[in-house]
Amino acid sequence: MGKTKTNIPVKLVCGMLYREGKDGAAASGCLRRRFGPVDFESVSVPFTQTGYYQKEMGGGLRRKFFSFRKLIAADSLSGIKLITNRIETALSADGRRKVNLDPGYLDLARLVLASTKDFSHRIYISRGIYAEITLLYDRCGTFRPLEWTYPDYRSSCYLSIFERIRSIYYGQISAGGRK
Repeated sequence: MGKTKTNIPVKLVCGMLYREGKDGAAASGCLRRRFGPVDFESVSVPFTQTGYYQKEMGGGLRRKFFSFRKLIAADSLSGIKLITNRIETALSADGRRKVNLDPGYLDLARLVLASTKDFSHRIYISRGIYAEITLLYDRCGTFRPLEWTYPDYRSSCYLSIFERIRSIYYGQISAGGRK
């Protein structure tokens, strides 16, 4: 019989889909107030891989990623997704979201994203929230997309962002989580 052990803390990350202007800044402020200081904020990149959000949010969408200094317990992801859903709702107008927030966590082996949508590759974690492994960190020292990984998360731009965040996380856990 295997013995249970406490998992090491993981790195909270959040993708933000938005249009240029005050909505992105408002969402960023909400994230920082709720989850604390950011230790990485990516550049804003055009979101052109799909038109899925265009009807609700309009054209000219952009994406950026944040990682937060404070490490979290992996099992807190469902609660975090519920918080980001409330932020989306608070910033909505006329029943339409102005921002889409995609929280997840990164550890040395993977990027996990939270979702409210069930699908064959997602696992129910709690409170109406599912989780999926979106990227795996392979033996060659790079993130690798999976069969179901969204097209934008396959891009070299996103992969380099997550490699940078992983480097920050590695420094934190190497220092005993004190950084």
